Amino acid sequence: MGFESLPEGCVATILSRTTPLDTGILSLVSRTFYSASQSDAVWASFLPSDYISIFSRSVSHSSFLASSPSNKSIYLALSHRPIIIDHATMSFHLERKSGKKRYMLAARALNIVWGDTPDYWNWKTLPDSRFPEVAELVDVCWLEIRGAINTNSLSPNTHYAAYFVFKMIDPEGFLRYPVDLAVDISGGQSTPKKVCLDLNIDGRDVSSSLQGLQRPNMRSDGWLEIEMGEFFNSGLEDDEVQMSVLETKSGNWKNGLVVEGIEVRPKEAN
Repeated sequence: MGFESLPEGCVATILSRTTPLDTGILSLVSRTFYSASQSDAVWASFLPSDYISIFSRSVSHSSFLASSPSNKSIYLALSHRPIIIDHATMSFHLERKSGKKRYMLAARALNIVWGDTPDYWNWKTLPDSRFPEVAELVDVCWLEIRGAINTNSLSPNTHYAAYFVFKMIDPEGFLRYPVDLAVDISGGQSTPKKVCLDLNIDGRDVSSSLQGLQRPNMRSDGWLEIEMGEFFNSGLEDDEVQMSVLETKSGNWKNGLVVEGIEVRPKEAN
């Protein structure tokens, strides 16, 4: 007896044990598989258990569930593009292929030392940012940015990485000293990762301390990102992931950094 002869309910149960990507591929096997792949029960298994609460935290999507959409429609809405939640201080997104959770903490959700002092930081609107405000570095000699997220908010049994998302607009003061990035869980202390935040240092007068250091990558949305560190979320503990961007030792003045936020997303397998 082949798969084609299985009852649709049995096929739906099989699909619910796979992933959204696998379900899309298997829907091509037969009419029975296609019909089962549209089942609310299948897509319910791919949705996070707290998706109703997440929608309620979004002003633009809070009424979405009132139209009684299918579970597949809900999944596609959460995986199509990030939704803005928590008074525009965070965004939420599902990885389309796996259904794993990803969040970005907006600059307003981060603890930026002297962030509310206009002489040091300026809050502005940029049309290509997903958030209403980004933080623009005017001039500081002490760069300290910290963010945190609880592991209960993330998908369990998942390998995550945190990424600093930013731009450089005519930067000064970043070509002499590396910036320290770190990701720690519940008070643990890892060795900071030293990086160069300036993407275009080739051919410029660069300190030898920056040679060979990791530099940022360009994102599809036009922002730069650089990996801060990794962690595994077992889902068994109620822990806090603490993330930091620091350059506090040199005393040199810096400007031109524009911060959109810190994104925490599943780490892609190599």
